[in-house]
Amino acid sequence: MCAYSLDLRERVVRALDQGRTYSEVAHLFGISRTTVGRYRRLHREQGHLRAQSPPGRPRQIAPADHPALLEQLTTAPDATLEEHCQRWEQSHGVLITPSTMCRAIQRLGWSYKKEPRRQ
Repeated sequence: MCAYSLDLRERVVRALDQGRTYSEVAHLFGISRTTVGRYRRLHREQGHLRAQSPPGRPRQIAPADHPALLEQLTTAPDATLEEHCQRWEQSHGVLITPSTMCRAIQRLGWSYKKEPRRQ
């Protein structure tokens, strides 16, 4: 889900400043009353309406690191998750868990499925 545009946020606050009610503004722009109130509070408390960064800490294998991870996967396609974690630590100096490695690999769409045996 993406944040609403800055333009929409400004128009919401402008409509409130013109004397419209929260319900009117919500109906006019197709957003919830809670969102209208949040924009009003954000504008009043912080003086801006920019979207905030999502909560939580950043990923240990960032999207910028995906090409390096893909290269690692193609050079050692039969390595286990633990082996990939060790290789990642050696090459990038970051210790990660197998579950973190698994999620990063899944984001890339990489599959460990083997080709069917030919008889």
